[in-house]
This record gives sequence, C-alpha cells and structure tokens, in this order.
Amino acid sequence: MHEAQPSRTALRVALRRAAHQIHDALPLVFNDPLAVRILGPEHREELNRTPDSIKRPFSAALRAFMVARARLAEDTLAHSLTADGTRQYLVLGAGLDTFAYRNPYPQVRVFEVDHPATQAWKRECLAAADIAIPETMRFVPVDFERQSLTEELHATGFDSTLPTVTAWLGVVPYLTLEAFRATTTLLGSFATGSQVIFDYAQPREVLPPVEQQMLDSMSERVALAGEPFQRFFTPEALVAELALAGLRVVEDLDSTSLTARYFSGRSDGLLLRGKGGRICVAQSG
Repeated sequence: MHEAQPSRTALRVALRRAAHQIHDALPLVFNDPLAVRILGPEHREELNRTPDSIKRPFSAALRAFMVARARLAEDTLAHSLTADGTRQYLVLGAGLDTFAYRNPYPQVRVFEVDHPATQAWKRECLAAADIAIPETMRFVPVDFERQSLTEELHATGFDSTLPTVTAWLGVVPYLTLEAFRATTTLLGSFATGSQVIFDYAQPREVLPPVEQQMLDSMSERVALAGEPFQRFFTPEALVAELALAGLRVVEDLDSTSLTARYFSGRSDGLLLRGKGGRICVAQSG
C-alpha cells in the first residue's frame, strides 16, 4: 500500500509539541499525553536529540508559541462549554492534533479538517500507535482546489447554527488573501457567539532588525519546503479584515500577554521572544 506523505508543517508542529512533553520542566504549559505516542518510533529518536531550552533559545521560543496557542484554543473551548453552550469543536488544518482522541467532553463533537493526503497520513499514525478514533469525532478531508469546505462540513454532520469553537492554528501565514477571506467569511456565518482561535504573523517592516533577520531565515526554510509564508497582518489591519467577515476581536495576545498568562516564573528557558507572532481570539455576531 502506498503510504500517505506527511505535511512538513504538520510534522514540525507535532515534533515541537512532543518535545514539550519530554524536555520542558513541570508543570507543563500544555499537557498532551498522546503527542509523543502519535509520532511513533520513527521520530522518537529525533525528539531525544532535541537540545534543551536553555541551549537553543530560538527553538524554545518556537515551541513555547506552539504550546501557548494549543493551550489557548483548549482553554477557550473549556470556557465556552459553560458560557455559550458550545457543542462543536472545529479543527482547521488539524495535522497531528490529538484533542479528538483525549476529548474529556462527551457532549462535544470534534470535526478535523485537513487535506486528504495529510489526513490519510494521520490515520496511519493513529493506527500504528493504537489510538482509537472515538465516536465523537469526524474526519473532514478537503481538497480546497476542488471541494467546498462548507459542503464537506455539512456532509459530515456539522451544524453551523450551533455555537462552535474553531482552532485554526499554524495556518494563516501560509494562506493567500483569497483563501483567508473565504475561511473567515465561513467562520463569521456560524452561530452568534462562536469563536475562532488563530495565530498570525506581523509584516517584516514593523519588526526590529534582529527579528527581520530571523523572519527572513525562517521564510527561506519554509519556502524551500514548498510551504511559503504568504499572509501577514498588523493588529489594526486584522481588525478591519475580520470585520468584513462579521467577526470581532475578543483578544489579540502578543508575547508579553502570553508570557504573563502561561510562562510566568519558569526557569527552564521556555519563553516567548520577539513581537512577530500573535494569537487572536475572534467571535461571530
């Protein structure tokens, strides 16, 4: 059988989240007992070679950002269960996200959206790791060049009239403006009070020189991997863009705000650096 090929971005994210489980001190910012298991033995040696946070501060900063956005998404869902009666969790660009397989809320249905090849790879990883697929989750494979996200969601039982929390992590920087607007328009059409959590990057010109160099280096690497950065926003531009889709910003967190919330008092070198990456929580209605 031909094995599905992993998304390089999805694999990078999964490796960093798994490294958090192994290399960072307790208490963990984001405790995911399946993060290492789903990767399988093929990548476990790579995890063991990952240097500790103090020796590799840039790598630690990337890891910190990824675990902060995952924690914020699941914190938002937990709050919305009681505050808004949320019963649906939509994961756009799911990669190797494991929430659906450790979901503690039996009333919440999880919909994972991803490219068919990436989703096929994930199914192989789940099977190899003997991780069961619960009845509360649905795979939604979507080839965005040929299929409609709205139609494919509804075909799997998604109900846009119900309050929904959407995790859209590690995706926005790679989108065209057309794709970004198509997705935000859909999210803005969900039931009033539905929320979306996503991360975004600020444009090069608003960054200090050192961060410009770091962005240039990372941009070159992801472009060589075939997944170039395409979309940047300032916070002000993002507010205006989201308003076009019927979304309003609830929180827009920079590294200072995220550090105060999740990394205060840590001594293991796990901390955020710079001002380029931000995480936004927006709401429909």
